[in-house]
Parts: sequence; C-alpha cells; structure tokens
Amino acid sequence: MKNKLTGALICVGLAAFSFSSQAEELRLLTWGGYAPQPVIDQFEKETGIEVKVTLSNNEDMISKLRATRGAGFDLAQPSQDRIIGAQKEFRIYKPLEISKIDESQYVASMLESTKGSTSVNGKIYGVPHVWGTSGLIAHTDNARQSYRFSDLCSDQYKGKVSYRLKRPTLIAFAFDMGEDPFAAYNDPVKYQQILQKVEQKLIACKDNVKAYWSGGDALINLLRSGEVTLAMGWDAGGWKLSQETGNINFIPPATGALGWIDTFALPAKGKNDEAAYKWINFVNRPEIAAMITASAGQFTASAGAASFVEDGLSNSYKASFDQAALDNIKWYPPVPAGLETMEGKVLDRIKAAH
Repeated sequence: MKNKLTGALICVGLAAFSFSSQAEELRLLTWGGYAPQPVIDQFEKETGIEVKVTLSNNEDMISKLRATRGAGFDLAQPSQDRIIGAQKEFRIYKPLEISKIDESQYVASMLESTKGSTSVNGKIYGVPHVWGTSGLIAHTDNARQSYRFSDLCSDQYKGKVSYRLKRPTLIAFAFDMGEDPFAAYNDPVKYQQILQKVEQKLIACKDNVKAYWSGGDALINLLRSGEVTLAMGWDAGGWKLSQETGNINFIPPATGALGWIDTFALPAKGKNDEAAYKWINFVNRPEIAAMITASAGQFTASAGAASFVEDGLSNSYKASFDQAALDNIKWYPPVPAGLETMEGKVLDRIKAAH
C-alpha cells in the first residue's frame, strides 16, 4: 500500500513538474525579424520563460492553425485583415483580454483602428504590433519623381521587373486601373470583374517580369545586382537598399501605398496565454520596439519608440513619406471569407499563362 501511495505521489509530482515546465514556454508563430535573438534573450532573462519561434506568413499561419484547430502555438502574428475571415470560417483564435495589455504603450489611433478591424461579435481578436506598406522600389538615378504600379508593365522596364505573385499585386493594379477593390470586398460579382481586368493586364505584360519574388532577401539581391530596376515590394527592403546604395529607395505610388498591420492574436488552443501577454507588453516597451525595428526594418505601434530608432532608417523613411503620401496609404480592411479562393484562381492562371 505504501509503495502504491509513493508511486502515485511520484506520478502526481512528475505531472506537476511537466505542467510547470510547459507553462514556462512561449510558442510564437511570427514573421522573420519580429523576434530577434537579443530581444528573446532579454525576455527570457527577465521572465524565465523560454521562447520558441516558428517563422511563417499569413497563408501559412492560417494553414497551420486550421490544421490543428488553433493548437500548437501560444501567440501568432497574422495581419489585421486576415483575422475576422479566418476566425468566422475556422474558429482558430480566442478573444483577447484587453485588461492584460498595457494600452498606454501604444500609438492610440493604431490600437483603436486594429481593435475595430479585428472584432467579431463585440470581442477583440487582435492588437497591433508591426506596420508597414508595400509600393514600388526603384533605381532613382533619373530625375523621375512620380511612379505608378502600372509602370511595372512599361516597356521601359521590360525584363527588369519583379513582384510577388500574391494578392497585394492584384489589389495594387486594381487601384492603378481606377478601381476600388476594397469597396468591392463584399460584392463578389463586382470583385470578380475587377480581378478579371487585372488578370488580363498582368498576363499581357508577363514578359516584363525577370522573376516573381517570394522572400524579401531574394528581391533585395535582384535589385542590388541591377537585374531588376523596378519592383513592387515592402518599404523596409527599399529603405535597406537606400542606406546601402544611395540610389535605390522605396517610393509610394501615385495611387497610394498599400498599408498593413501585423498583429498579436491568441490561437484558440494556446496553452500559455499569460506568457503571451507578457511578451506583448515586453515588446511594446519603446527601447525593445526599436530593437525590433532595427531587425525587421519596419516601425511598430509602440508609442515613443521612434526616438530610439537609428538615424539612417529614420531618414530613409522621411525620404519616402511626406504627409500627403502618409494620408494616401490604402489600409487593408478585413478579408471576407472566400475572397482569397477567388484571388487564388486568378493567380494560378497568371502563373500558368504563356
């Protein structure tokens, strides 16, 4: 009897130890550069919580969390426009307890905007972290000041163009062609008509494309080598090249750069919400947020972080964005369920076209 009791106590102790060990781990599903090692090291030192990072992107995050019904991770970083549709369709997230987040650390307007765009049935599923834009990255040796997305189809850049074969390119060309794709999000017939126009345009100028890029480093290398002289890309890549070369920079197009915000969201079956809230509050501290900006090349929603960002990046940002360009940013609204299926078919046809 004594042996059985001792064995039972050992099992209980091991189970408690196992739970305790598990509780001191944060499984983070995020983008490259958002969790640099110095930030992880400082967080682990301050909290004793081990951070395990899995790098991902929007499509992959949804796929991973859908496959596990929201399990496997404690904190994810989907873009703010990818939360509502995925949540309604797949139930992969859980609501945030806003009281556990230090709202005073945020740029207030960005926090309130993200709350609104990630709410379902009155419950908030996302708060902002890193934000940025996609537009054009160009060799600026000439005196040209104004660029359009349709320049990617210009004979001037034939064989010297690169962009991602993803939904932002479809949306960018739609705006350039005088359409408002965001206004058509909830009108599938109208949206399909817009997509057909863009599809025809992109197929017609496929010869302009040197390569479709999938990773930011690949695009930077293409621009750095001169193989590509005009690309659709993220502002961070343009700013990196601006600091490096002096004659390549990010340029918001005439119709406006496309603006995105990557958030923090809790997977539905995450096991360590408390660690997730600690990480959110930690990375929003201005000096920590500036470390992430230095790593990712993007600015964050942390109020006061800009004063900690190094001058080179700050100057490149100012060269790209005056107030008019900032006011002209087209911020992505939430993506309705089913929209990406329509877009995927268009992208497949463009890829297959000869």
